[in-house]
Amino acid sequence: MEARNRFLKDWYGKLQRGEIKLPRFQRYEAWDRQRISSLIETVVQDLPLGITLTLEVGEKEKFVSRFLETTTPQDKQRVLEHLLDGQQRLTALWRAFHNNYEWETYFIYLKEFDTYDGDRGQADMSVFFRGRYIKHNGEKYPIWCDDPAQCLQRGYIPTHLLKPEDIQKEIDEWLVTATAHMEPDGGKDEIKAFYDFQKRVSDRIRDLRAVIANYNLPYLSLPSQTDKSVALDVFIKMNTNSKPLSQYDVIVAEVEDVMGSSLHDLQDELDKKHPDIGRYSELPDLILTTSALLQGALPNQRGAWDMDKRVMVEKWGTMEDGLNRMAKFLHTEGIYDNQRLPTNAVLAVIAALYEHIPKSGDKRGQDELLLKKYLWYAFFTNRYENAAATHAFSDFIALRHLIKGESKKDGARFAEIDVPIFADHRLVETEELLTAEWPKRSTIRGRGILAVICRLGALDFSTGEPLSEGNIDQRHYHHAYPDALLKEADIHSFLALNCALISDATNMTIGRKDPIEYLKDRYNWTSEEIVTERLQSHLIPIPELANGGYEGLTDTEKVRKLRMDFERFLKRRAELVTKAVRLLADGRQISASILFKDELL
Repeated sequence: MEARNRFLKDWYGKLQRGEIKLPRFQRYEAWDRQRISSLIETVVQDLPLGITLTLEVGEKEKFVSRFLETTTPQDKQRVLEHLLDGQQRLTALWRAFHNNYEWETYFIYLKEFDTYDGDRGQADMSVFFRGRYIKHNGEKYPIWCDDPAQCLQRGYIPTHLLKPEDIQKEIDEWLVTATAHMEPDGGKDEIKAFYDFQKRVSDRIRDLRAVIANYNLPYLSLPSQTDKSVALDVFIKMNTNSKPLSQYDVIVAEVEDVMGSSLHDLQDELDKKHPDIGRYSELPDLILTTSALLQGALPNQRGAWDMDKRVMVEKWGTMEDGLNRMAKFLHTEGIYDNQRLPTNAVLAVIAALYEHIPKSGDKRGQDELLLKKYLWYAFFTNRYENAAATHAFSDFIALRHLIKGESKKDGARFAEIDVPIFADHRLVETEELLTAEWPKRSTIRGRGILAVICRLGALDFSTGEPLSEGNIDQRHYHHAYPDALLKEADIHSFLALNCALISDATNMTIGRKDPIEYLKDRYNWTSEEIVTERLQSHLIPIPELANGGYEGLTDTEKVRKLRMDFERFLKRRAELVTKAVRLLADGRQISASILFKDELL
C-alpha cells in the first residue's frame, strides 16, 4: 500500500472522465445536509480531511462497479481506480460543485458582500444551504436562491461557481447579472466604484476556486494485484475500526486534572438517576453543550473548550436539574426520543433556561409556554438548518433576558419580538412540507411533521393504543398511502407526509393493501367512528385516502389517477399539519377534533 497526494482538481477530472468508479457493494449516498456543509467548509478553509482509499484497476475490474451519484461521463475513459473509501466525500463535493441536489442549494458566505437586512448569525467563509420546495405554480422556492442579485446581496456565492474546471464565461455571466441593478447611470467616480466592486467579487471567487482546485485530498492506493478478499478486508477495517480520541475524552482528563473529580462517575450517576435524559442525545454531548450555555459559552466544541472546567463541576447540580426538566418537558410535547427529535439544537437551550424557571406556580406556566413556542418554531423554521450552535446561543441569551424579566438599555422590557427565532424567521409554508423527507432520515422538516403526529397521540390503526414512551420502540414507519401501489406508477413514496407510526403487527397486516381496501377491512370489525378517530390522530384525511377504482383502467390511466390521488392526499395532509404548526407555535393545545373541525367525515 502506498500513500499519495492528489489535488481536488485531479480527483474532479478523474470523476469527469469516468476513470473512478465505486464497487457496487458500497452503500449509496447517505450524508445529510449538515455533514455536506461541514465537508465543503473544511475544503474552503483548507483544513485537512481523512485519507481516502483506492484500489488500482488492472486489465479487468475485480468488482462490479457503478459511477458516483450524478457523475455520468459522456466520453468515458478506461476505469483506472475503484474508490473503496471516500465515496460520501467525493459525491458530496461533486454534487455541491454542480449544485444538483434536488431539495437544497449550497452557498459560500462572504461577509464583506452582505448588505441584506436580515439574520447576521453566520461566520465569514462558512457554508450555507437553503432547503428548496415547489409551490402550486410549479416554481422552485425560495426564488432568491436562483437570483444572482439576491444571492450576492446576502453575501452568498453559489458553490457551482467553484467547480475546478474552466467556467470563466459562466462566472462572468453570473457576476454581470448579480450586479446589473447596481450599474450607475453616469459619473466617473460611481462607474469606477462599480467596476472596483465587480473586481472584488471576481477576485474572491477566483481565490476560492484556487483554494478548492489545489486542495490536497490524500489517499492510500492498493495495487491492482491485491487479492479481492484483502481489498474487502481493508475496506471493512478502515470503515469500522478507527475510534479517535473524542472531545469529551479530553475534557474528562481536564476536569480530573483541575478538580480531582471523575467526570465519568458523575455522568454514570446522572444516567442512573435520570435515565430518560439519554433518550434524547448522547449524555456527553448534552453535558458539554448545557454546561457551556450555563457559563455563557457557545453550545459547541469551541464553547466546551472555552468554559471553566471548575465551574462546570460546581454547576453540575444546576445542569443535571435542567436536563431532567428538559426531558420531562419534551415528554409532555409528545417527543420521546432522539429518533423522533427534529433538531437537537433545542436541548441545551431548554435545559439551561430551566436555571431561571421556577418549579411551580404561574411563572412556571408562563415560562414553559414560551419554551413551547420556541420548540415548535425551531422545528418549523429554517433557524437551525445552518450555524445551529451560533443561532441557539443567540436565542438562549434573548430567551433568558425575557424569562428573567430584564430590561433593555432604553428601559423597555425584553419581549418575544426580541428573540431572533421569533423576530427573523417565518413559519414553514404548506408547499415546503410537500418535499419533506421520510422521517427516518435526520432532517428537521421531516421529523417535524412526525413530531406533530406524535403530539396528537398517533393511535395504532388496529388496536387504538396511543403512542407513548413505553411503546414507541415497537412502532413502525408505515406508508399511509401504500408504497407497493405507488411503485407501480413509479411515484416516490418516501415522504414525511406519507408516514404514520403504527405497530409492526398492524403494518404486516396492511402493508400491501390499497387505501380503500384497508378502510373496508377495518369497517368489517369496528365502527366507522373508531376508524375515523384512529386515522385522524395521524392527521390522515380520510376522503383523500379512500381512493380506489383502479381496476379496469389502462396502465396510463391508472398512473395518471394514482398520481393525482396521491398529490391530493399529500396536499390535504400538508394543510392539516400547517394548521397544527400554527397553533403549536402560538402556544396552543391541539387535537384531531380541532384540526378536522368542519371537515366532511
